[in-house]
Amino acid sequence: MRIIAQGIDLVECRRIREVWQRHGDRLTDRVLTAAELEYVRRHRDAVPRLAGRFAAKEAVLKVLGTGWRGRIAWRDLEILNDGDGRPYLRLTGECERVAEQLGITDILISITHTENYAAATAIGVAP
Repeated sequence: MRIIAQGIDLVECRRIREVWQRHGDRLTDRVLTAAELEYVRRHRDAVPRLAGRFAAKEAVLKVLGTGWRGRIAWRDLEILNDGDGRPYLRLTGECERVAEQLGITDILISITHTENYAAATAIGVAP
């Protein structure tokens, strides 16, 4: 396994809370897939999980080297959890195309959060 790129991001939960209060479902409909929204809303305080998903998507875009430009869409990156609760990534659309172009076959992610901050790392790997 060869590391192609890595990314990291840190988000203030307070900032995400304010944006969510201001924009409501418009924010979550734009940023999260239905499965991600269901996971986030399952928790008493959904904001740290929403902030974690946001941070993870930003970290992945750093791996891809694209930022939010061109045809990149928030929902082209879906962060799910396996049976043990570990997050994993599913790419579609332009994000999937860019990853293939870079030779990335998997992107490993890790997310952590507290009441105040959420952070995520992403590592793009090739065989």
